[in-house]
Amino acid sequence: MFRRSIYKTPAQLRSMIEPGLITAAALDAVRPLVRAGVTTGELDAVAERAIVARGAESNFQLVRGYRHTTCISVNEQVVHGIPGDRVLEPGDIISIDCGAQYQGWNGDSAVTFVAPDPARTELVARREELSRVTEGSMWAGIAAMATARHIGDIGAAIQEYIEAQGPSEVSGETYGILREYVGHGIGRKMHEAPSVFNYRTPDAGAEVRPGLVLAIEPMVTAGGEATFVEDDDWTVSTVDGTDGSHWEHSVARHADGIWVLTAPDGGAAALAAFGVTPTPLA
Repeated sequence: MFRRSIYKTPAQLRSMIEPGLITAAALDAVRPLVRAGVTTGELDAVAERAIVARGAESNFQLVRGYRHTTCISVNEQVVHGIPGDRVLEPGDIISIDCGAQYQGWNGDSAVTFVAPDPARTELVARREELSRVTEGSMWAGIAAMATARHIGDIGAAIQEYIEAQGPSEVSGETYGILREYVGHGIGRKMHEAPSVFNYRTPDAGAEVRPGLVLAIEPMVTAGGEATFVEDDDWTVSTVDGTDGSHWEHSVARHADGIWVLTAPDGGAAALAAFGVTPTPLA
């Protein structure tokens, strides 16, 4: 049976630059609108307009049975939340996952926001800390991809970063890492092999070498790791009701280093803290 290689050619890597930038533009368009009083459906519409304006299409809408441009998950919802009539409340933690397909190539990225709430500063601080830890673990995994020999090195780096943070400085809770939902390869399809676990595994995984493109996406909770799928058959929420956070970038490993396809600067600003300098695709 024919099996497609998980490694892209230099020309194919270059074809993934634009869908990555379009995905980033969609999330940038949504960013200033994330506040109390806005519905998740309104945010979804903004992301869709940004993608269509660049001549691309939502790859989320290409998933069987899904008709939205984004997944928007609020509070105890960690991933795959369906945008709609839900009105954001002050202090909500909101994860927005988005992707674009352009000329047959895909980008995929996610960010987490916390809606301001001057009346509940401790709640906001706890949720901002969860988001910070999740984002930091993503960048730790991306930085590891620059020198990793196998994909397992990336998951180990993500887990090590989260464990190094210790219990939450605000709540005292230990962070949980979702086990059933993981990162993935990306290219002609939004979801491709190989899987990218966000924790240590006995299997070292596929070799990391030029041509590999991964969507690195830790999903972290403020408590337990157990989740369930809600009645809509999509939304993944925590069993114990604790908050979730989700961050994601699509990253290419090429002959000269790594480049974050869904970050306009290739990840330079965030990777500097890890001593890694991304190199643009030639």
